[in-house]
Amino acid sequence: MPPSTITVGVLALQGGVVEHIALLNRASASYPSVTFHFLEVRTPEQLSLCDALIIPGGESTTMAIVARRLGLLEPLREFVKINNKPVWGTCAGLVMLAEEASATKQGGQELIGGLDVRVLRNKFGTQVQSFVADLNLDFLGEGEGPFRGVFIRAPVVEEVIDGDGKVKVLGTVKKPGEEEDIVAVRQGNVFGTSFHPELTGDVRVHAWWLGNVVEALGQGGEGKGLVVGKGKGDAGKVY
Repeated sequence: MPPSTITVGVLALQGGVVEHIALLNRASASYPSVTFHFLEVRTPEQLSLCDALIIPGGESTTMAIVARRLGLLEPLREFVKINNKPVWGTCAGLVMLAEEASATKQGGQELIGGLDVRVLRNKFGTQVQSFVADLNLDFLGEGEGPFRGVFIRAPVVEEVIDGDGKVKVLGTVKKPGEEEDIVAVRQGNVFGTSFHPELTGDVRVHAWWLGNVVEALGQGGEGKGLVVGKGKGDAGKVY
């Protein structure tokens, strides 16, 4: 049985913290048997209270520097890679959760890791080249229709580096005249998206992720990973 109370943190160093919490509150209505607490996380002590975590967008180099100064970087790595708690990173959060990153600033940047991928920062250019695209996200379920993805200085996954199938590609985007890019991936307890679901009115990705959190914690919590959504006839296998 899932726990009756779950605390979900949103790393509050940069980005759409308020927007994520607003959609989480709406999404939580899908799980009336669970009481959710949503917490802005700025300290290791606040992180220790969390059962799951969202790392929002922003500027990944700055986020890493601030996390280091606040004593959060090592606790975040422990949260993701040792305690194996459910984590979702959007845009810069995806960069932070990658094991490798390209096009970093001079001197590189520190990463949390957890996803065996290499990401390319700012794949689509500057702020003025931001765009919106319809995404077919099968994990949301059949017949749900496309999800409107908001891409702002977005990264993409340019290479899966694990080589043994642990990383699951959950979403792609293709701009006219360009090759298809990977924009949503999952590996065990870690989920990452290049786009910003929190900047839409569409609650579906947040509801799907909260469902995975409930399922993962209900099956023993640490080390159980995320559950694949039940779209395309998937029975909800735990990886």
